[in-house]
Amino acid sequence: MATVAVQVWASLQLPAMMANIINEGIMAGDMGYIWSTGLVMVGFAALTSVCAFFANFMAARVGAAFARDVREDFFKQVLSFSISEIDDFSTASLITRTTNDISQVQQAVVMCMSMALRAPMTCVLSIVQAIATAPDMTWIIALAVLTILGLTVLIMSIVMPKFTLIQKLTDRITLLTRENLTGLRVIRAFNNEQKEAKRFAKTNDENTRMSIIVDTILSLESPLISLVFNGVTLACIWIGISLISKDFAYLGNMMAFMQYAIQVVMSFLFLTMLFVILPRANVSAKRINEVMEKRSKIEWKKETTGKADLAPSVEFSHVDFSYQGAEEKVLQDVSFLAKAGETTAFIGSTGSGKSTLINLVPRFYDATSGEVKINGINLKNYAQNDLMRRIGYVPQRGRLFAGTVRSNILFGAPEADDEVMVKAARISQSEEFIEKLEKKYDSHIAQGGTNVSGGQRQRLSIARAIAKNPDIYIFDDSFSALDMKTDAKLRAALKPVTENAVTLIVAQRISTIRHADQIVVLDKGKVVGKGNHYKLLKECEIYREIAKSQLSDKEFETEMKKSQKGGNNA
Repeated sequence: MATVAVQVWASLQLPAMMANIINEGIMAGDMGYIWSTGLVMVGFAALTSVCAFFANFMAARVGAAFARDVREDFFKQVLSFSISEIDDFSTASLITRTTNDISQVQQAVVMCMSMALRAPMTCVLSIVQAIATAPDMTWIIALAVLTILGLTVLIMSIVMPKFTLIQKLTDRITLLTRENLTGLRVIRAFNNEQKEAKRFAKTNDENTRMSIIVDTILSLESPLISLVFNGVTLACIWIGISLISKDFAYLGNMMAFMQYAIQVVMSFLFLTMLFVILPRANVSAKRINEVMEKRSKIEWKKETTGKADLAPSVEFSHVDFSYQGAEEKVLQDVSFLAKAGETTAFIGSTGSGKSTLINLVPRFYDATSGEVKINGINLKNYAQNDLMRRIGYVPQRGRLFAGTVRSNILFGAPEADDEVMVKAARISQSEEFIEKLEKKYDSHIAQGGTNVSGGQRQRLSIARAIAKNPDIYIFDDSFSALDMKTDAKLRAALKPVTENAVTLIVAQRISTIRHADQIVVLDKGKVVGKGNHYKLLKECEIYREIAKSQLSDKEFETEMKKSQKGGNNA
């Protein structure tokens, strides 16, 4: 603030000095006065430049720091959201708000620090100096100011509503870009490149059209301001000449007044630049605040309340679940108990609610009604860190992060040593392909794991859960990308590791879960069967239909005979 004040004060001394040079130097023929005053003007100009540089530097630094802090807080807020809140905004919109919107606000902060104080201060002091220098001509400044204000209000009233629409279209472009890049293989496989290109072009053209309209309207401001600027200059000369004809000594005052008038017009020009940036930044700030003010539907305890059982367990008691705004329930009256040392599997047709059920265990969503307990404690009584450290989660699609094989395996257990990492890789059947990599465990993994195969991604995701050594293992159809041989070897190696933990498996293949201690069959969100493989073959029609669709006639007939006899593990 002090730097800006010095800059304004120093710059406003120059017109008065110029007037003195004309009136007292040139008119009197005093070359010494002209040189001495000229040198002082150079000094003031240098001071103005130094202060302007420092003020702009500080504005840029504060703006960058502000954007950094907002972006960090914004990212932390997004990380605190449940899946429901993420779905409310969409991933594409959150990306746009993190990048484009925060940049718009940053630009506004820099401009405010650079112009918000300097322009009004320059304007007020210039008007005061102008009145003191040539009071007969001050009406010119008043007319120019009113004209500029009228033009600015008119232009902003037209473009303001369009700023919001442009940001929404930017969200849409981000969404389409992300959707097409992540689904590029599917698009090419179905030869739909032209269709997707047209869909993108439609939104892009709409955004371009709207941007052209806004930019065209805003571009009118510059020539109109220039017209006012030139008009002020001509008016000053016109009026000044008529006054000089009466008193030639008025020449210096006229020159000084003209410069003060120009300073006033320039100040309002800078303010109009703010009026262009601030409305757009205001739209962006509202979009940022929508996220920052959003409160997660899932509230975590600061500390876990209740005493956990020594033996891990997962219990569902009459659980219902429906997504927000949905009329039908995804899960209805689901009850089961999964004990330590046992494998509980979930199977059913597509849309039966298997993955939704699994997502309730790490509390990605809260049950609409009923109760979910982990180790005897209701999920709602857990602190987030306490719950998550007990769970090893392997999603349906193996998700890896940019880094190395090492950093991905130890993602959930960063303090673990190499022995734990190698053991996890061996159990997950990842060791063989890791050893073939050039840098082995220090080999690079691209974002999303795009430089390894789907099966390798899944095995590394499984290794990540194993390295964590949790109480509860969740495998959400995590063996689907593995061949039958690797699947069997992995499950055999996994059995000793999970003998004191709860294992929950969502699967599509009977072969993956046939040896599970408990299989829960779901149909349209309801539990229609519960028991081991042979019991379900005997008692559950839906399970029999699934088995019949996956087994050969001979295998199915053999399994049915075993079920009639009680089976090997009935």
